[in-house]
Amino acid sequence: MKKIFVFLLLSAIALGGCNTPESKKKKEQAEIKKRARADLREENNEPDFNAFIGRLKKAVAAHDAATLTTMMVPDFAYVLGATEAEDRKGEGVFRYWDENGLWTELDAILTEQFAKKGEFWVAPPQFADDSLNYTGYRAGIRRVGGSWKFVYFVNGSAG
Repeated sequence: MKKIFVFLLLSAIALGGCNTPESKKKKEQAEIKKRARADLREENNEPDFNAFIGRLKKAVAAHDAATLTTMMVPDFAYVLGATEAEDRKGEGVFRYWDENGLWTELDAILTEQFAKKGEFWVAPPQFADDSLNYTGYRAGIRRVGGSWKFVYFVNGSAG
């Protein structure tokens, strides 16, 4: 009887230290979140960038289409199509946001930090890390002719 008890006790100790698939998955997700926070917090500290973001946030919160129009590029992208020819750009963006209730989503995205991705500064910063495969809504800003411009707010996998 003692041998069985010792065997069961040793088995419990040995098996108790094993990683379950669930605990492995939780560990991987925690590492992804940690990496996203650490690696993607590169910030643009240029005063004109921060001023632009501040004005952009205010205009979005107020649904101020007139001000936003001056802050956007003429071919502002708001829907990614299957091909570039099917993308929706330019006119119709505000109507699209109204019809699809996207003002709140845009407002939320603009509260995120911006991170550098190619020639753009993008929010949320997870989109800047290709290993995360972020496919949700994201906003892109870049310098155009010396001024900051709002270039896109889209949902999808292209960018």
